[in-house]
Amino acid sequence: MLGKLAELVLFGIGPLALGGLLMPVAVMAEEAEIVGEVSYRERIALPPNAVLSVKLTDVSLADAPAAVIAEQKVEPAGQVPIKFALKFDPAIIQPKMSYAVQARITVDDKLWFINDERYSVDPAKREPVRMMLRKVSQEETPPLPTLFDTTWLAEDIGGAGVIDDAQTTFSVTEDGSVTGRGGCNGYFAQAKIEGDRISVGKAGMTMMACPEALMDQERKFHDALSKTASFRFDGDGKLFFVDADGNDLVRFSNAG
Repeated sequence: MLGKLAELVLFGIGPLALGGLLMPVAVMAEEAEIVGEVSYRERIALPPNAVLSVKLTDVSLADAPAAVIAEQKVEPAGQVPIKFALKFDPAIIQPKMSYAVQARITVDDKLWFINDERYSVDPAKREPVRMMLRKVSQEETPPLPTLFDTTWLAEDIGGAGVIDDAQTTFSVTEDGSVTGRGGCNGYFAQAKIEGDRISVGKAGMTMMACPEALMDQERKFHDALSKTASFRFDGDGKLFFVDADGNDLVRFSNAG
């Protein structure tokens, strides 16, 4: 008999009668969650040490700090859109109270992006939340590096360095128009860019002949462009082209 009672208690079945007394047994509520994603309008990439913080808060009292119901940190944040999932105990939620989701992106504990409008939610419905964050002013945070309308000078191709006096460059506009020099010849191409994903189409180029070392660097550079699947920036503002397996193909510095 005691073995059966222990089994019932273990699985949260109650109340139970034991020695003529009713013993209520706590039943764990199923955990709930609100999912969503965070983005921003600027076409710029986040550095690798960016952190996304998202909170589900009780905002019922206008003259009191919001009470945090659930919180998640996405570290590293990666690139937008950044997905999140806030897990909470549904027993905490009260039907007549007001709830909202808040989000911010920080880098080295400095605020870079924040939501400047209220994203009200009904935790009972658990509908996906899509948040658009606002970039804080330039006085508040250093400027983010941008891929577009910048001349990027190759410093390394495939881990083999580059010829110092060769100008291997890459530049792209927001509509995907690519121009640059491979080391000997000028080239042009079209790129498709979505978030931190990039693919560069086959390049057209001039037909100058140069020393074999320059031609070899140019061939390696265009081969790297054809394999590029994404890009990222490091903390020093260097641009990296990366293949589908996550390997660095080309490292660039900002040449203006």
